[in-house]
Amino acid sequence: MSPLRVLVVDDEPITAEAHAAYLARLEGFEVAGIAANGTQAMRLLEASAGPSATGRIDLVLLDMNLPDVHGIELCRHLRSVSVDVDVIAVTAVRDIAVVRSAVSLGIVQYLIKPFTFPVFAEKLNGYRAFRSGLGAVQGVTTQDDVDQSFANLRTESAPVLEKGLAADTRASIIAALRARDAALSASEVASELRLSRVTARRYLESLAASGTVERAPRYGQPGRPEFEYRWRR
Repeated sequence: MSPLRVLVVDDEPITAEAHAAYLARLEGFEVAGIAANGTQAMRLLEASAGPSATGRIDLVLLDMNLPDVHGIELCRHLRSVSVDVDVIAVTAVRDIAVVRSAVSLGIVQYLIKPFTFPVFAEKLNGYRAFRSGLGAVQGVTTQDDVDQSFANLRTESAPVLEKGLAADTRASIIAALRARDAALSASEVASELRLSRVTARRYLESLAASGTVERAPRYGQPGRPEFEYRWRR
């Protein structure tokens, strides 16, 4: 199977270059180009699909928040002009309406920033297995062929935990945060789950660093301000 050519679409140059560097580390992929906005992306995609195309584009890594167009609108336009390309959303947007729209438009994966390279690699390798599985079938397919191909897209990433952190404790802290409308401090989480404050804070800081929870100082108390943590909804 020849390498899959990927267009990276992101208006943050450092982020776009990081995603391109991630792709360079994966077997079976090559960077077809980088676009900083929807206009550039459409120009490259239409050129790749035209009769005088110099190089195909198989996949787009698409940020939703572009300076000139929303990623969902860009996808709608791609479908309307019959540009045949797969899309993986790579974005910090967590709005469920956007996720639903992405599904309805056939976006094959939805990868929420920030993420680690292992998570990125798992999603991209799953996509490549999906393409490879369908490409191996000629003419007529079977239900088993289809099921196996789509299963490759539905890999579930286990969280990559820092050394010394346990998955069950992390899950308990996430459950405690999700059950509250208000933010919780490390002391409050520790008291509820019968953990030490130091342990609770370590897990909360890890969740904040991954973008899973929001972290903010809590004012109005004597002494140094304590931090509070809220589940991103």
